Amino acid sequence: MALPIPAVDLPPQPWKGRYDGDDAAHRRWWQAVAAYDGGTAGTGAEGLMGGAGGDSKPAALLGFASDEGVRRNKGRTGAAAAPAAIRKALGPLAFHLDRAVHDAGDVVVSGGDLESGQERAGRAVVALLDAGHLTAVLGGGHETAFASYLGVAASEAVRGGKRLGILNLDAHFDLRKEPLATSGTPFLQMALAEAAAGRDFRYAVVGISEPNNTRALFDTARALGVRYLLDEDCEADRVRAFVAGFLDGIDVLYLTIDLDVLPAGVAPGVSAPAAYGVPLPVIAAVCRQVAWSGKLLHLDIAELNPALDVDGRTARVAARLLDTLLR
Repeated sequence: MALPIPAVDLPPQPWKGRYDGDDAAHRRWWQAVAAYDGGTAGTGAEGLMGGAGGDSKPAALLGFASDEGVRRNKGRTGAAAAPAAIRKALGPLAFHLDRAVHDAGDVVVSGGDLESGQERAGRAVVALLDAGHLTAVLGGGHETAFASYLGVAASEAVRGGKRLGILNLDAHFDLRKEPLATSGTPFLQMALAEAAAGRDFRYAVVGISEPNNTRALFDTARALGVRYLLDEDCEADRVRAFVAGFLDGIDVLYLTIDLDVLPAGVAPGVSAPAAYGVPLPVIAAVCRQVAWSGKLLHLDIAELNPALDVDGRTARVAARLLDTLLR
């Protein structure tokens, strides 16, 4: 069967999970998610949800199976296996969403060709966005972010003049200047692309670890007008106010979560575990805040490395955050 999105390399695979019954009261994620069929938002949504869904537009999940950016950044590889691990962790969760959810399959980076993979993932994202979906990419190293951006920047919303904001929950700025794109370069790439398009670069980061970002990176952030909060300053009220102020200045939001923003005890399965990190309740509160803002256009979750995880702990956190964002 032909794939509905030509850019996708791996079609949606069967989901699995605990079975308690077929009715809505017992439904779990594995029963609720349907393979994306190429339709626009609203097509068949009521049937997929058994009458639920309300006015919420359907969500579309896309895997970005890549750790090439991490390899180039001299990190610990393994994030290419993350999309499958996140789906596995999502499958057994009780399904409380008031929206349909579609799985569009995976874009797979192979042969070291990161740039081609990012371009193809971007084409898949824009197709899903313009079909009326809330899109969620399951990375992948944080090179996932530039793949996401390519789709978001090409979407009807941004091309139509809406002010795009990029909110990154991360211990790192990822503003490195390198000869080749890596997991450490995506936001500098975005800054250059936004400038070329004649748009302001609106980028904010929650959770920056000062010891893990050089002075040069702080200088680059200041030169680009990046707003940020250090991990040590991430008390709940301060983060809430910071995010609210950022949301006030934009029309649509791209949220990206690098799981290394969390303490190592909460998220051990990442390339660069955090010695300090931002508490999970604070990160979860940001997810609720942006979901309720009505401005969330696209999101991704990056840097899960299943080979380094402990008892699937990091994958479960990623699944829980995604469940929160799609509520």
